[in-house]
Amino acid sequence: MPRRSIERQAANKDKLIDMRTLKPADRNSIPLICEKIRLYREKAKLEQKELARRIGITANAVCNWENGRGRPDINLIPDLCDALHITLYQLFGIDAPSEQLSQDERLLVAQYRTLTAGHKVAVEHMVDTLSRVEAAERTPVVRRLTRYTKSLSAGKGDPSEFDDNGIPIYLYASKEVDRADCVFTVNGNSMEPTYHDGDLVLVSRIPDAPELRHGEVGAFIWGNETYIKVYEEDGLHSINPSYSVLHFNDTEPVFLIGRVTGIISPSQIASEADVDAFLMLNGNYI
Repeated sequence: MPRRSIERQAANKDKLIDMRTLKPADRNSIPLICEKIRLYREKAKLEQKELARRIGITANAVCNWENGRGRPDINLIPDLCDALHITLYQLFGIDAPSEQLSQDERLLVAQYRTLTAGHKVAVEHMVDTLSRVEAAERTPVVRRLTRYTKSLSAGKGDPSEFDDNGIPIYLYASKEVDRADCVFTVNGNSMEPTYHDGDLVLVSRIPDAPELRHGEVGAFIWGNETYIKVYEEDGLHSINPSYSVLHFNDTEPVFLIGRVTGIISPSQIASEADVDAFLMLNGNYI
């Protein structure tokens, strides 16, 4: 790669002394990378000890680099560039390959450089937003359901209305998830071994599940309690034989919340990054 021609500054006899000879150092004898470290450190307004702290070395090591008495270990180069906010090309004083930019890209860069500082910020913000949107579009499909965290109660009027407004839960799309619209937690062991205490279950609510066939599992409100039970003609059955049947009667109404469509596995819960992407695409990104 071609080296960038640079003009080296005249030696500063008051600041730079060759400790081997105790005479003013010849600037032209100092490796270019050492001069670049000093140049970009001063541009970044960093003291030698602060640069050293960011890299994890001693301030004396940075001093030795800048005076040409040593050079950074190759393993430290990435951290050094990060600390100085520069590229490898800048550190070594070489031109970045021009073939990386197309003619249109070079034109955009040239136009960007003519903008005012405020307009540059606007362009940077727009590019950042578009980049995040494109990244979001490449993420897995996520669905937002309502997870009820408090006890559900029958209340008065529409039995599908609950005291708990719920909180969002984000799940990866699947046939099971797409059929459901809310989630709540199983309490107790009456539905073992199929449903365990603490399981999160998917529920397709009224009016999506207005009817439940005998033998299907549903979520119900009975009195002031909420149950997950198997619906049968004579009442609500538990899978665990240790529990008795809840028989229907005329004095205590039973309301159907919805059909239980599945159990949520940990792998179905969307990652934080995928949730952020979902929120961005749906206009809820913060």
